[in-house]
Amino acid sequence: MGGDFGPRVTVPAALAAIRKHPDLALILVGDGDLLRRTLATQGAAEGGRLIVRHASQQVEMHDLPSQVLRKKKDSSMRVAIDLIKEGLVQAAVSAGNTGALMAIASFVLKTLPGIDRPAICTALPGVHGHTHVLDLGANVDSSSEELFQFAVMGSVLTSAVENKERPSIALLNIGEEETKGNDRVKQTAALLDASPLNYVGYVEGDDIFEGKVDVIVCDGFLGNVALKTAEGVARALMQFAREEFTRSPFTRMAALFSRPVLRAIKKRLDPREYNGASLLGLRGIVIKSHGSADVLSFLRAIEEARLEVEKNVPELISRQLSAYLGTPQ
Repeated sequence: MGGDFGPRVTVPAALAAIRKHPDLALILVGDGDLLRRTLATQGAAEGGRLIVRHASQQVEMHDLPSQVLRKKKDSSMRVAIDLIKEGLVQAAVSAGNTGALMAIASFVLKTLPGIDRPAICTALPGVHGHTHVLDLGANVDSSSEELFQFAVMGSVLTSAVENKERPSIALLNIGEEETKGNDRVKQTAALLDASPLNYVGYVEGDDIFEGKVDVIVCDGFLGNVALKTAEGVARALMQFAREEFTRSPFTRMAALFSRPVLRAIKKRLDPREYNGASLLGLRGIVIKSHGSADVLSFLRAIEEARLEVEKNVPELISRQLSAYLGTPQ
């Protein structure tokens, strides 16, 4: 029910997902009547691998997480997370209120042993591939121990979904020199240096989209600012290109010849292809879709959830932390 478009996007995306993946079964949680009507407009109906589960409430984008926890216990978001807790599903996907989703997921599922706080992680496109970055906004202020936990989680996720044995890990900093950064970053670097992780040092903001490292770790304040800045720059560049290519008859002619290149660039930067951020560190798999997701974007988020279930990411994180820190699984 969440996001900018609700069932107009999530229902067609769900239908596309079950057509594409014969091993997948989905439960659509929300206003049962609306969901069934939307299925009918798509020439589909509830049944088989697609089930509708009614929820009487809905989390709005302006709702405070604390209020949602207390007053919206039958919201589509809460019911979906409860289904994980009850063992009826293996993952949940939502395009709704990020703060509420994190609060509900943390409250209902709890964190894995050895994890103090969950983190939001997603892949970002780069010149030489793509990079998983975390945290992207769940925690605005993190300790060195928590940043180390983020590194472990990012390493495990990348290893699982990218089939990389030892993903390279870097810390986001204001410079690459060892003397740069605050005490928290330096303490995290010391923890990573002493660990079996493949830590390669510091990177700066302009390295995020190089794709030279597999995982970049930072606190949620820095990560969210970097992400939103990048999204804004990408939109501005595309707008600049449109304005310049329509400025005169000559530039419009040039645009015709440039169209294949522009299409290729747009596809490489298309955020829809990278939709689906993982809420790592929970005792269950929860994927946050961008609120403005279209059908393709939401399909990608569902596929991310399916892949993390297949790879059993929470179990891998728990096992890795147990090996590194001696915490019980």
